[in-house]
Amino acid sequence: MAKRYSRKPIADEAAYQKKLQVTQEYFQPDMMVMEFGCGTGGTALIHAPFVSHILAIDGSKKMLEIAKSKAEAEGIQNVTFELATIDDFEAPEQSIDAVLGLSILHLLKNKEAVITKVFKQLKPGGIFVTSTICAGEMSKFASIVAFFGRPFGLILKIFTASELKASITNAGFEIDYEWRPGKDKAVFVVAKKPQQ
Repeated sequence: MAKRYSRKPIADEAAYQKKLQVTQEYFQPDMMVMEFGCGTGGTALIHAPFVSHILAIDGSKKMLEIAKSKAEAEGIQNVTFELATIDDFEAPEQSIDAVLGLSILHLLKNKEAVITKVFKQLKPGGIFVTSTICAGEMSKFASIVAFFGRPFGLILKIFTASELKASITNAGFEIDYEWRPGKDKAVFVVAKKPQQ
């Protein structure tokens, strides 16, 4: 599945490019970034030239093997790939400048706990970037995925964009940027941890 995933083209290239551009506008050359659910590492490798270091984690060993081979082929040395899920990943509080959680929050058992964990790990003024399917507004899509995905272990959490934003702000974040390229598209959010 990892090999097939790595060859799959991006569904909406224009939206993906805009999300990359917006994210890079928040980056600084000295930043330490963590991405959870990094898959085959494509996004981390694209962002690598804009920051000091990226730690990219994923729970799939096969995905990470592909990610590491991509980094090696491209000569990228400031991205570290590590086998871990966000649930078992530990970092000191206030030690990370930016966290990316892309196409993953809707697949987690407890997104609120993860968002709170991210908030604690970020430095004051740090950013959390997420692109999340809000299936609560996509009833047909949600029911299809829920029905066909369960036998394969794919559990889609159903929530709306407003519920997602509430989860983010309830953790203490301020939403700095929000964009959705269409009604049935993922919600892209850049949230900031206050300077305190």
